[in-house]
Amino acid sequence: MSTPTEDPARVDLITPELWEDHVPHDEFAALREADPVHWHPEAAPNHGFWAITKHEDVVAVSKNTQLFSSGEGLTMLEEVEPESLEKRRSLIDSDAPLHQHLRRVVSPLFTPKAINAHEAFARTTAARLLDTATARSEFDWVLDVAEPLPITVLLNILGVPSEDADRLITLSNQMIAIDDPDYAPDYDSLPPDIDPKDLPFGSPASYHVFEYGRKIGEERRAHPTDDLVSRLIHSDVDGDQLTPLEYCNMFQILILAGNETTRTTLTHGMKAFIDNPDQLALLKAQPELMNKAVEEIIRWATPVLYMRRTAMEDTELRGQQISKGDKVVMWYMSANYDEDVFDDPHAFNIARDPNPHLGFGGGGPHFCLGAWLARLQIRVVLEVLIARDLRLESNGPARRVRSNFVNGVKSMPVRIA
Repeated sequence: MSTPTEDPARVDLITPELWEDHVPHDEFAALREADPVHWHPEAAPNHGFWAITKHEDVVAVSKNTQLFSSGEGLTMLEEVEPESLEKRRSLIDSDAPLHQHLRRVVSPLFTPKAINAHEAFARTTAARLLDTATARSEFDWVLDVAEPLPITVLLNILGVPSEDADRLITLSNQMIAIDDPDYAPDYDSLPPDIDPKDLPFGSPASYHVFEYGRKIGEERRAHPTDDLVSRLIHSDVDGDQLTPLEYCNMFQILILAGNETTRTTLTHGMKAFIDNPDQLALLKAQPELMNKAVEEIIRWATPVLYMRRTAMEDTELRGQQISKGDKVVMWYMSANYDEDVFDDPHAFNIARDPNPHLGFGGGGPHFCLGAWLARLQIRVVLEVLIARDLRLESNGPARRVRSNFVNGVKSMPVRIA
């Protein structure tokens, strides 16, 4: 591991309490200008990491899978023992050829054509949620719209009972934000022979999602239906099938990514329209801007703050010597506000063009599998909102999730303007 000289004025990007208050845009801007490949120390037993903050560099690291591996852990900064890593390995923390194998099995189910088949259900669900919420004139955008929509749509695609939505939302929260006191997982709920280190995010909630997915998978293996779980269980693409462990890890990723990221994006998008009513008026006047508006919302929200890679060989980036084994962390939140790429990046501009945001990753083989599903749901919510000529305003402060990994929001009170 590298041991570069520590900058005495270093920025601490990993304290969860920092993110509970705000996105540290000023700190990222300072790093982009003065130290775009920045060595960030960590407390033992971790060894520190390289913070990559420029858009160009995040793209370069993302695409160079030979030099920067996903196989040593992708979603967390913790350094996991190889045995534990194998037990929790999924599509997102794997390299070729395993990554191609897993992606081949599931990618046909997430093409634009496959996703568009779910538009009617998503639209009906969005309309029902908005009609129910706005009947009260005052409501919570997160709890009443942004949270239930993506999980309801996802469970319909998976073929999972809709009455289990609340349980799976709770488990997702406990996986993604273990540092938030409202989402703290119950470690006592684990069987004594299960080590949290062997679970994704080190969270007991991952075990419970595994067990839930395993039960649903067993049912579909015996009695297949026309749903995503059945297709995952029985899928055979050129001889490629999922093992039981691969299936459980895939189920867990789908529950997490298909729920948390879209609700976060929907929330930040609505907050942006509330703070910038001229942009909502522009969208109503020029509906042809819808696709650009969706992309700007994704850039603005950047629901996943970072992903990690591991250097497989000694290399150099912007003059910094990166050693084999070093963690390299790509800060999407910083890259999506890079002044060298985005004019006036802190302006919410639904007509922004071009908009090469990294809200779905920096490109390469790990580009977000659920990108089309996320876009569909954002567009549907906006179309339903505009069709009802709804305009919302803030009804109290939003409450952010205490996490340095997701740009989450727990609550956002609103009222009809």
